Amino acid sequence: MMPTFASNLDALGQWRVATDAKLADLARFAREQDLLNEASAEWFEAMRHRLSGEKLMVAFVAEFSRGKSELINAIFFSDKGRRMMPASAGRTTMCPVELGYDAADPVGLSLLPIDTRLQAASLAEFRLQPQAWTHIALDLSNPDGMAHALGEVVRTRLVSKEEARLLGFWDDERVEDNPPLQDGDKVEVPVWRHARINLPHPLLKRGLVVLDTPGLNAIGTEPELTLGLLPQAHATVFILGADTGVTKSDLSIWRDHLCGPALARFVALNKIDSLSDPLSTPQQVEDVITRQCASVAQTLEIPPEHVFPISARQALAARLGGDAAGLRASRLESFETALSEGLLPKRRQMLADSAIDGARQFQSQLGRRFGELRRQHAEQLLELRGLRGKSTGKVQLMLQRVQAEATEFEQCTARLSAMRSVHSRMLKAALHDLSSDRLRKEVDVLGQVLGGSWLPLGAKKAFVDLCGRLRLLIEQAQQRNDETHSMLVASFAKLNAEFGFSLLAEQQLDVRKYTDDLTLIERNYVQYLGLSQAFRLAQPGFQEQFRRMLISRLRVVFETVSNDIELWNKTASAQVDSQLRERRRNFKRRYESLDRIQSASNELDTRLQEVQAQDERVLQLQTRLNTLIEELVAQAQSEVLLAGHEGHASVSEYLKAAHIEPISLNLSGADEVSQGA
Repeated sequence: MMPTFASNLDALGQWRVATDAKLADLARFAREQDLLNEASAEWFEAMRHRLSGEKLMVAFVAEFSRGKSELINAIFFSDKGRRMMPASAGRTTMCPVELGYDAADPVGLSLLPIDTRLQAASLAEFRLQPQAWTHIALDLSNPDGMAHALGEVVRTRLVSKEEARLLGFWDDERVEDNPPLQDGDKVEVPVWRHARINLPHPLLKRGLVVLDTPGLNAIGTEPELTLGLLPQAHATVFILGADTGVTKSDLSIWRDHLCGPALARFVALNKIDSLSDPLSTPQQVEDVITRQCASVAQTLEIPPEHVFPISARQALAARLGGDAAGLRASRLESFETALSEGLLPKRRQMLADSAIDGARQFQSQLGRRFGELRRQHAEQLLELRGLRGKSTGKVQLMLQRVQAEATEFEQCTARLSAMRSVHSRMLKAALHDLSSDRLRKEVDVLGQVLGGSWLPLGAKKAFVDLCGRLRLLIEQAQQRNDETHSMLVASFAKLNAEFGFSLLAEQQLDVRKYTDDLTLIERNYVQYLGLSQAFRLAQPGFQEQFRRMLISRLRVVFETVSNDIELWNKTASAQVDSQLRERRRNFKRRYESLDRIQSASNELDTRLQEVQAQDERVLQLQTRLNTLIEELVAQAQSEVLLAGHEGHASVSEYLKAAHIEPISLNLSGADEVSQGA
């Protein structure tokens, strides 16, 4: 069988582990040899956190009865023996479900009550308030108990229309989107606003996060889902029914929430098995599927090759039963290949580039340090060898010369102090417009437009203008850091010439690349500011959620730019402290060795041997450093190779190799797989 998305993700996880191990070896070597400065230590910590802790979110979006849960189970969790993701029949009222793994949290289910929508705090803020969630422990050895506990995410309750209106489930202006009334004019709403399932599944431990977003009703009533989680997803899978094509509600979801760009977007035309007709030939059935794909592509205005006809029910049943022919008939493997190729190589390349660039800079920094040390050793050896056969008076003169050189060298401290003062002011200026206060002020300008009228028709232009101003702030920060770089180049050249330093300004920093992140945020959010969303945007609750989520997303970009600028400047100045410290140590060693030689004639040969041994050690450290760097680069540049392509997905083989027993569970309490989605 072909490699699956699960097996490719597992291979990517193994690549990340192997690359992190090489990075750990390099960091351990540098720490043991006292080669780490503060800036380098911060980079190692941040890079290792990215390799080991960065999440990969795949969001699945569909209206009810599209087979979404079946597709999630078929792609990721067929090794479990039964359905993993909860599912329910009929109109979807289930809350959004986030499935992942965090070793710091207990295995279990965390549920946020729907009533929290009445509070001002955002979902992101509630994540930091454990007491706001209801926690249910999950016993991995008790599948029935887990199924019963996880069925909680589909629980609903009946409320009055007024309460439903306050919670966001009833809109008097858009009655066609309202849920049907129950007995006594009651409205059925979810008991929970958001669910988080924390399970130690191998793929989830590799950093996968699966987001299950249930239908237009849930998407439209949870601003933070549309404004926060969906735009952050690395890949979005939009699922349609082959038997229904693109319905009105499907089209509403696509146009309002998914038609913008993302790292990867996929459309799955599910339930192609329902198009089978005993009175039609296989070719006629194939023609119907082709026409449906073309129709979907035309309606959604995407290329036909971006629509993947599949049968999730067939795929899950085939994988559970080991039916290779059934899996081929489901066409899931072709979709998984596209999902893998459209997402995973880009994630690997981004991580690899970051690791290699940082390691090369670290190598260059230490290379200059090693070169300076070896130059000092060469000067000492030349000086000591020149003492052979010299009188005590000659040694005394050399002692005086070393003392004079040290005194002259200390004059550089005034120059360094002046440079640091200028550097500090320039860094402060570069970071000034990237602060949270400045960002909040810029967003408040947009808020004035949103709150300035009942129907904020100028919101879209105001938002585009905001993004333009924010890009300008990043450009100004870039220009100021470029000025800092020019200042350091000139200052380092003078210090090198006058005081014998070997300082080199780091390669110029490029933060303009983060304007691409702003552009992506702009494209993802501008769709909520058009005329079709004007009525909803006029609601104070939605406006506040929009403002909170927008500031949250923008803050991430600005904090990243600030951190990069700070780290670059810290790295540039750290070499000054390092070389200053080494030069002072060198003067001290020279003076002490000459003093010992003056008092004992046999000290000269001993000191020569010591300096030679020190130089050899520096050479060994440099050789070891280069070896570790090249090993890291080779690992980071290596292709993500699968352990094997034969048999079922490599995740199942991984489970067996790790001695992990499959968990048989039916989380929804629904019918068996053979009965369909």
